[in-house]
Amino acid sequence: MLKRKILRWLVVVMALPLMFTGTVAMAEATKVTIVHFNDMDRMGAKGGRGGVAKLATIISEQRMANENVLVTFGGDTISPSLMSGLDQGAHMIDLLNQLDLTAMVLGNHEFDFGPEIAKVRISEANFPVLGTNTVDPEGNIIDGALDSIMVEAGDFTIGIFGLTTVGTLEKSSPGEYTFLDPLAVAEEQAGILRDAGADLVIALTHTDTVEDKSILESEVVDLLLSGDDHTQIADFSNDTLFVESGGQAERVTVIDVYLDQEEDDDGMKTVWNADYRILDSIRYEEDQEVASAVAVYEGQLDEQLNVELGVTETPLDTRRETVRGKEAAFGNMVADAIREATGADISIANGGGIRGDRTYEAGSILTRRDIQSELPFGNKTVVMEVSGQVIIDALENGFSRIEDGSGRYPQISGINVVVNPNAEPGSRVVEVTQNGAPLDPEGTFVFAVNNYLAGGGDGYGMFADQKRIVNEYAGVLDAVQVFNYISSRGTVAPEVEGRIVYQE
Repeated sequence: MLKRKILRWLVVVMALPLMFTGTVAMAEATKVTIVHFNDMDRMGAKGGRGGVAKLATIISEQRMANENVLVTFGGDTISPSLMSGLDQGAHMIDLLNQLDLTAMVLGNHEFDFGPEIAKVRISEANFPVLGTNTVDPEGNIIDGALDSIMVEAGDFTIGIFGLTTVGTLEKSSPGEYTFLDPLAVAEEQAGILRDAGADLVIALTHTDTVEDKSILESEVVDLLLSGDDHTQIADFSNDTLFVESGGQAERVTVIDVYLDQEEDDDGMKTVWNADYRILDSIRYEEDQEVASAVAVYEGQLDEQLNVELGVTETPLDTRRETVRGKEAAFGNMVADAIREATGADISIANGGGIRGDRTYEAGSILTRRDIQSELPFGNKTVVMEVSGQVIIDALENGFSRIEDGSGRYPQISGINVVVNPNAEPGSRVVEVTQNGAPLDPEGTFVFAVNNYLAGGGDGYGMFADQKRIVNEYAGVLDAVQVFNYISSRGTVAPEVEGRIVYQE
């Protein structure tokens, strides 16, 4: 059976290079099964896939088949779900506590509510949370996290350390904490673990594609189990097995590692190889005990949606013909909330993303349920760096189908625009101004928009290749941003104020 030993070191040394040893004597090998998932903030299944209860069933199946099972989680869980906007991710830690994880690494979303909340969530976990490269100004690892752990499987010892992407500095709110170079830390920690007796070294990471590549090319670890990019991959690269499992445990990667001893001129050495497979969670039933716990939280979420946020002092109109055909006070509020939350210069919210199709009288109390019904798609806000010309092109697209009531119609913040609705599509934008001056087509602006438009939806293809500051996986739900915008004020008074003017 597996015996877990948690180790901490403050001194680091350079790593010894890994030599991959090829074929092993299968009859004598110790089999270790690793269940790896990453980027999971959703409690339940969607379209029959994913969710904690289905994941629990997959883990149980593997534990029934083999006594040596590791369960590794590549981070990003306490945010940005709707429930996390209410309890700052405590529900996900509670649910994960039921899975007996071997280890989790800190993801960028663990810092969405700041480092103090991250520390609380770490303290609530009954499993090791790795934060090897997450340090304060004095170089100390974040409270509660571990540098590494050692796990015994038969006669073999497996060392695991954790790395968080440096991009967390831009994508989240880590406060005083910074993130040491993943490659440098990987080299150091691999050496430490091998010197401590590790026969197999695993880097459990929440790192982006570039960071993954640098670690793979270094050949200092045996397995790189990653997260962050939401890609589905399992492949050998430079004799390192590289795995990432999409997201939300919709498809889970299971790796069978075979460890053995082999003799050469220098004596006995550890050799290993591995098989891997991808399990589609749609084929699995939910674990009923975990499903019951999820249902309790979903019931609480339902109750929480009835919570009052504030009062609108002005009437609001979210009817289809309004939000898709002209400046709307509610659309202004959504765009303002997104811009304020991200610190962007300019933001756009598509009218088709506003779905309440109703009116609110002045003096109406706005609840979380109201906002969720208006913004039901679970879109996250993407922040990018764009030129003024890209914004102008986007506006041309947004106004290109006014006569059709298209959902691409832009509700805007940070700019004003004059539109000729009778001109040919693509030539309808007469003037765009910012703070009373013409928008500079050559200027560079921080721009916020939901992930649907950022990915090119509704004809907004001009956004697809723009530089991301915060991508869709690091973004916060637009509904939560509107929640916070209203509740922080208590009263709101959005108006139609001439942001969009039609030229007769």
